[in-house]
Amino acid sequence: MPEATEGPVAPWLSSPWRRLVELAVVAPVLVVTAPVMAVVAAAVAAVMGRPVLFRQVRSGQGGRPIRIMKFRTMIDAVGPDGQPLPDHDRLVPLGRALRGTSLDELPQLWSVVTGDMSLIGPRPLPPAYDERYSPAQARRLTVRPGLTGWAQVNGRNTISWSEKFALDAWYVTHASWRVDLSIVARTVELLLTRRGVRAEGHATMPEFMGPSASP
Repeated sequence: MPEATEGPVAPWLSSPWRRLVELAVVAPVLVVTAPVMAVVAAAVAAVMGRPVLFRQVRSGQGGRPIRIMKFRTMIDAVGPDGQPLPDHDRLVPLGRALRGTSLDELPQLWSVVTGDMSLIGPRPLPPAYDERYSPAQARRLTVRPGLTGWAQVNGRNTISWSEKFALDAWYVTHASWRVDLSIVARTVELLLTRRGVRAEGHATMPEFMGPSASP
């Protein structure tokens, strides 16, 4: 994993007050959304079968492996060669609806409770990406990943990887309670409008291959 470039990390990101606010928000949200998650789980089981949850290892703070959970949005379909079909061929209508509303992300609230993730921060990405980051891009690993973040409310999957990582790096330096409050408000707006879910020509985002391969 490349070292992150030198630069200040916003004090707010390590503030105990931030963590207290985070838990105060997540606890009631988990209670309120429990019936919704039960309905989504039943729908996923009926349409796609089991397992209901998709589990994957991602990079947390400092590159530490964390396990995230989402509701499944794709079927396990393979081609004649035995290899999985492209994402857009495996993404079922229910999966598109779950991604469009971000309901597939609800199980990650538990990762916020355990401390693996934060409500707000750079989105957690596969560990294979760690070695592909430039030193500047690796700054995103200096903080806990989040359910939503500055990059998500400024383009989400419609912007390039380089733009996304530049926004992540900006957040690491400039995070504050005011910025976080703005991100929450804009996240709600995005959930209602469903903007930015897909990159052009892809079900979500193409794989990040490194700075030299990404615009």
